[in-house]
Amino acid sequence: MSQAPPVTAAVLVIGDEILSGRTQDVNVATIARFLTPLGIDLLEARFVPDLEAEIVAAVNALRGRYSYLFTTGGIGPTHDDITADAIGAAFGLAVEHDPEALALLAARYKPEDFNDRRRRMARVPRGASLIKNAVSAAPGFQIENVFVLAGVPKIMQAMLDDVAPRLARGTPVISRSITLRLAEGRIAEPLAAIQRAHRAVTIGSYPFFAESMPAGGAAGTTLVVRGRDAEAVEAAERDIEGLALSLGVRPEVARNPG
Repeated sequence: MSQAPPVTAAVLVIGDEILSGRTQDVNVATIARFLTPLGIDLLEARFVPDLEAEIVAAVNALRGRYSYLFTTGGIGPTHDDITADAIGAAFGLAVEHDPEALALLAARYKPEDFNDRRRRMARVPRGASLIKNAVSAAPGFQIENVFVLAGVPKIMQAMLDDVAPRLARGTPVISRSITLRLAEGRIAEPLAAIQRAHRAVTIGSYPFFAESMPAGGAAGTTLVVRGRDAEAVEAAERDIEGLALSLGVRPEVARNPG
């Protein structure tokens, strides 16, 4: 039986503060971990500044290429929070105050504190569905396959709780991490042969240097086998373990969710 087509996703990180290095992005990793058990493959992450033309171009490119697009950043109350307008421009939609979003925010602030800047956080493109925010009330929103999320990591993560039921599921990825106390260069050639023999899986090679080891440290390599067919993953795992034993080292295996 053939598998269903994969469900794919991209992340668009919006903000000058990320590109300048002032703020370190952690949202891409959070979204990747969120999607893995759902069987959704995160295939691309792109970073753009707070420029409407750049946001529009990226949104239109990515939303047509993948099953889902997640954007983070630029939906706050300040002048540089232009994501809602850019998303509206990408879809050719007017951006206006959403009555439900206004009510959510009005319940959070005293009337004298609910100023025009805070009201900006209730502006969404016409027809958008709101994404709930249990942390600060200001919602994100969804249009078609695009989910517009906050940039603040705690708020972004809370929004994912409301996003999860809206997503189609794919076949989850099975993963094995196999650590070998061998330098990557020593196993590169036989590892390539193992990958050629097991085309239904991907094998990633990640070298490390354990400085805590005696004699100035020791090189090692962690190999990660990923695939959606359990038998194929296990077959590749057995061959890698056999390679390790043939070189006189005992493999350290960890079974991961994805």
